[in-house]
Amino acid sequence: MKRSVAASLLTASTLLLGLASTATAADPGDAALARDSLRSDLTGVPFYMTMIDRYANGDPRNDRGGLTAGTRLENGFDPTDKQFFHGGDLAGLSSKVDYLAGLGVKALWVNPPFRNRWVVDLGPAGAFAAYHGYAITDFTSFDPHFGTAREMRALVDKAHANGIKVFFDITAQYTADVITFAGEHPYRSLQEAPYKDADGKPFDLRAMAGRPDFPKLPVDKSFPYKPILATPEVAKLKRPAWLNDPTLYHNRGDATVYEGEQLLYGDFFGLDDLMTEHPRVVAGMQQIYSSWINEMNIDGYRVDTAKHVNDEFWQAFAPAVRAHAIARGKKDFFIFGEVYSGDPELTSHYSTAAKMQSVLDFPFQGAARDFVSGKGSSLLGQVLQSDDLYTDADSNAYSLTTFLGNHDMGRLAMMLKQDHPDISEQELLARVKLGNELLFLWRGNPVIYYGDEQGFIGTGGDAETRQDMFPTQVADHKTQDQVGTAKTPADDNFDPTHPLYRQLRSLAGFTASDPMWKRGNQVLRLASGDLLAYSRIDRTTGREFLVVANSSTSAKTVDVPVGASGTQYERIRPALQTAGVTQVTSAEGTVKLTVPPLSAAVYRSRSALPADPAAPEPTLALGTNTTQDGRTELVSTVPDVSYAQATFALRVQAQQKWTVLGTDDAPPYRVFAKLPSGKLELRVVVKDRQNRIGAASLLR
Repeated sequence: MKRSVAASLLTASTLLLGLASTATAADPGDAALARDSLRSDLTGVPFYMTMIDRYANGDPRNDRGGLTAGTRLENGFDPTDKQFFHGGDLAGLSSKVDYLAGLGVKALWVNPPFRNRWVVDLGPAGAFAAYHGYAITDFTSFDPHFGTAREMRALVDKAHANGIKVFFDITAQYTADVITFAGEHPYRSLQEAPYKDADGKPFDLRAMAGRPDFPKLPVDKSFPYKPILATPEVAKLKRPAWLNDPTLYHNRGDATVYEGEQLLYGDFFGLDDLMTEHPRVVAGMQQIYSSWINEMNIDGYRVDTAKHVNDEFWQAFAPAVRAHAIARGKKDFFIFGEVYSGDPELTSHYSTAAKMQSVLDFPFQGAARDFVSGKGSSLLGQVLQSDDLYTDADSNAYSLTTFLGNHDMGRLAMMLKQDHPDISEQELLARVKLGNELLFLWRGNPVIYYGDEQGFIGTGGDAETRQDMFPTQVADHKTQDQVGTAKTPADDNFDPTHPLYRQLRSLAGFTASDPMWKRGNQVLRLASGDLLAYSRIDRTTGREFLVVANSSTSAKTVDVPVGASGTQYERIRPALQTAGVTQVTSAEGTVKLTVPPLSAAVYRSRSALPADPAAPEPTLALGTNTTQDGRTELVSTVPDVSYAQATFALRVQAQQKWTVLGTDDAPPYRVFAKLPSGKLELRVVVKDRQNRIGAASLLR
């Protein structure tokens, strides 16, 4: 996010232009616009992400992918090498469903399970295998290293029987590296080498994206590099068969930087980059991922590298696949994308303009790391105040998937050791626990990365953070330290008595015990130095839950703003330490709390917040901010309310029908929306906890 936009998100008072409204009498039609802020069926559900090959080996017979002989360069299996298959499989993962259920997991996310190109042999430069699942050759079957379709369905059924949904990690814009080019092939830009149609005439690929009259592309004339399929076997390697058509790929060479047009059109680490602008590719990917819903009864997809794909693809793909799932009776089918960026202005683009339901919350991850590491809470405050960027008519920030570390960047424990090279074992454990508290008590869907519940640390990202849960044979991993235990990855690591497993189980049970953690809003109260405080207010009961956290190694006493004066608050989660005040009463709109070092706690009001004295009287204004993708800020101030839900809408003047832009339930109340040209009437309808309505309009 541009600095000027991020800074101004912290206060509504700086956002208003001269064009602003005052409160008006509610119209009869306003009741239909007075909506509740969206919460999906999956909001607040704990996820668990694992890599099948590194989890549990339930059937050694499939370790070599069904081959009975051959070297590791042929079968991909070498459990001593961190870059090869280690033997984990679907049978092993199924055997651990009870372990996951005991942890409180409600959604299991597995790496892409489809058949891969097993080994890439670079000769003197080394070799590596696709144990991770991201070099797919066949989207219609599972990799035999992992197991069979029957075993996958058995896993899904067993997970469902234990109340756990199953998500596949998927790729939609690249396949295994099969296409080659003559000579060196660095990326060639659109300006340098535009695409050409069958007549040799250059055309703008971006303008043709998704169109039914997309031009035919001859192999010999259309591309910057002529695609080559070296052998008859390679030419038929991919499935479905349409993936073997080389004219359905961008063929612009290897990306050397992952920004600008190379992000969209270059081969990602050499993988063949599909031309996602082509309607055949769009239709083909829709069919592939709709069919797996039918066959495996899965519950959703995590989409890899979403920002590497043009918007038009996602705008067609995501709604179509979800509509197919709904037609199959899966109304809560959920698709979320990976947008690897700490900029909420960019990440929110994909859940609004690009029509995904949600994205991984990389902005939260970076800010949470800063806070837990002791670098201050201001960035977390900015992240929360940026949540309005995600609000539109069918999604918002409450469905974001939050996480502290992952299979690409590494684990939080490793990052904390980077930030504090001399950190003690005790302090490392305390800081990891503080991160877990924040992960579960923040809005959204918390994601546990496998092994974090057993104290895995690792030494980096990628292969350095993909340790085996079963006893490893990788020399570099055998002696690695683990936080909270004397074990190492050389041991079996499915210990339900591990302190982090027990903490995460406790957190999952705590948030599941009260529906407020699903439906409550989230309001920033304090972000100063090492202290963070925010409220979650239950729209149904009116009770306020106050979360306070201290990332300092010393206790802090602070006055924290709350929803009302004279209200009693009791501590319901002592988190890391049990000493301290268990009940406080607010005075002049604040409570005085002493927060122990490296700790988080939850206080709950003993009664509902007092009713507001009158119906809301909102104002409406255009803000000063416009996002990089052209969304304009709309702001409503709603004075003298403890809780409100503000629905923003527009209509072209002289028309009757309103278009709802989104509903915000935390101050400052706003949405960011693309406004059509011409004369518009903008309206905000605000509903308080007593269902009283106030409204304001604005002509533009």
